[in-house]
Amino acid sequence: MERTVEFPGLGLEFTFKNGFYIGDFFIAWYGVLIATGLLLAVLYAYKHFRKYGVDEDKAFNVIICGIIGGILGARIYYVAFSWENYGFDFSSFSAFWDSVYHIFATWEGGMAIYGGLIGALVCGLIASRFWKLNILGLLDLTGIGFLIGQGIGRWGNFINVEAFGSNTKMPWGMTGEMVVNYLSVHQAEFAAAGITVDPNVPVHPCFLYESIWCLIGFLLLHFYSKHRRFDGELFIMYIGWNGLGRVWIEALRTDSLMFGSIRVSQLLALLMFIGALAVWIGVHVKIRSMHDPNYLKLYAQTDEWKNFLVAKANQEKVQQSEKEKKLAHINAIRKEKQEEDEHED
Repeated sequence: MERTVEFPGLGLEFTFKNGFYIGDFFIAWYGVLIATGLLLAVLYAYKHFRKYGVDEDKAFNVIICGIIGGILGARIYYVAFSWENYGFDFSSFSAFWDSVYHIFATWEGGMAIYGGLIGALVCGLIASRFWKLNILGLLDLTGIGFLIGQGIGRWGNFINVEAFGSNTKMPWGMTGEMVVNYLSVHQAEFAAAGITVDPNVPVHPCFLYESIWCLIGFLLLHFYSKHRRFDGELFIMYIGWNGLGRVWIEALRTDSLMFGSIRVSQLLALLMFIGALAVWIGVHVKIRSMHDPNYLKLYAQTDEWKNFLVAKANQEKVQQSEKEKKLAHINAIRKEKQEEDEHED
């Protein structure tokens, strides 16, 4: 489906499709962007695993579990707070299975970022305990990875022409046929919720705000990581930064998931910010009061982790030596076979 998005104040207009075909298989740009963000987040984590005291071999198992949990969580969260659009139809057997189908049909749209974060964290934490991984160190990398993924993935909302806000007179306000149609159809619904919109006036590109906010947060946490005082600190900062951004961005949106008159994501974001700030300040106050350099010492700086790295390095040397011996043995057999063939000739 082709769609057009305009930025009248900037004199920009974009026309594009929401995906492309490889043979008979349709690939949505939304999925490509999410996958790209995920890949970059994993590559970043892979480069820094040992710096954070995380065994990279076990970490990938946890990441896979987190991805599965994130997909399930994002869908469950969205369906739960949009149940009026789903529900179970018991009028007939076919109607019931049709309603079940739409609940799980993620390709039709409907994924909530907070549900994804919650699902990924729950499954990731369970997997971390199972594989006995440094959970707090992994969470620090997870927070940075989330910012990378969200910063890139939010452009999927631009492709789908969704997650925009109320009217604005700012030069970067966006509009287009899909924006006008959406606002026109839901105008009365918005008015009942106290949101006044004019379908013919550009709206806030909330996807752009959140993308920029997340990428700024990534840079801040990346450079601050050299000064982190305890494992888990970067994740706490991620929660606070993400919550603070969503508090004001969610206030601009017209498609928020609602619980009565309350914007669910905005309330959750506010609680996240307050909670993260309180924990961050409380831990730093405690650290200073202890006057003990070993209190909440980073796991990557402990003798246990250093000994693990030495043992792992020795193990890798042994494995490399065995591979070289096997390769030398194979080459010797090939050479012997070649000499026999030449002798026969």
